[in-house]
Formats: sequence, structure tokens, C-alpha cells
Amino acid sequence: MELLILLGILLVVVIWAIGIYNNLVNLRNRVKNGFSQIDVQLTRRYDLIPNLVEAVKGYMSHERGTLEDVINARNSAVSGLKRAAADPSDPEAIKALAGAEATLGGTLGRLFALAESYPDLKANQNMMQFQEELASTENKVAFARQAFNDAVMSYNNGCQNFPNSLIANNFNFKHAEFLEIEQEEKREVPKVSFNQ
Repeated sequence: MELLILLGILLVVVIWAIGIYNNLVNLRNRVKNGFSQIDVQLTRRYDLIPNLVEAVKGYMSHERGTLEDVINARNSAVSGLKRAAADPSDPEAIKALAGAEATLGGTLGRLFALAESYPDLKANQNMMQFQEELASTENKVAFARQAFNDAVMSYNNGCQNFPNSLIANNFNFKHAEFLEIEQEEKREVPKVSFNQ
């Protein structure tokens, strides 16, 4: 009789552990799915950038350094995306992607700032179309990033809550990193002057 009770308790513990393990796998897969949505949008963005550079090249031929910076930043971001896509729960890969994205955003910002001083370029239909497509893609990236970060939060909570942490630690469920793309211009405090 005692053996049956012991086996019953053991069976309950095993079923409980399997349930937690399966839940953690589901949460990790949501993180991967969330990242795949980011992957789609960032790839679309990266594919637009060479066409944008080609569109402005004729107008901004003496701004070659800026154009090369944009292409180099794009290539770095593509590499970061590939590394992060291989394992979206790898915190270092996500941090590297976020850094590459911040650099790319800065170089694109400089390109658009320079484009403002070229009236013919500003009025060019291709340029306006690329700017509109990039803006639309940026919105989609932001939405996908929010969904990814929500999945990361659920996954991390699932791994860190007790008793799930017992299973997570023993089966190598790693902490996942949020994708936060920092843009310096958004962090700067606006300067207000009341002097005229």
C-alpha cells in the first residue's frame, strides 16, 4: 500500500514537471515566433535601403561618405539580424542587433537630413516613395518589436517564477533579452528657450 502511495506521488510530481516543461517550451516558441515577425519587417527594411541609396546617389554624389556609412550600417544590421534569428533567446545576439539597428537609424537620419538640402531630391517621386515605405516599415517593426517584447516578458516570468524556475534551471531555459532599439534623438531632452 505504501508503495502505491509513493508511486502515486511520484506520478503526480512527474506529470507536474512535464506540464511546467511543456509550458516553458510554448513560451520559448512564442519568443521565436515574435522574433520571426521582426525578422520579416527588418529584412523588408534592409531590402529598401540599397534602392534608397541608388535613388539619392545621382543627387548626392559628393556625399559619398554618408552613402557608404548607410550601406555599411545596413550590412552590419543584416549580420546582427542573422545572428539573432539563429537564437532569439540569446541576450548577446539581441543586444548586438539593437546596437546595429541604432547605428543604422542614426546613419539613415543623417542621410535624410542631408537630403533636405537638395530640393530636387526632396521632390523626387522615388525618394518620396522610399521615405514613405521606410516609415511604414518602421511602424511595422515597432509593432512587431512590442509583440516580441511581450513574449519575452511572459517567457522570462515563466522561467523565473517558482516552482517553474526549478525546471527552467535544470533544462537550460535561458533568460531572454528585450529588443530595445535606442535612438539618441528620442532620448535627448528637448531644449526650450523663452528668450526671443
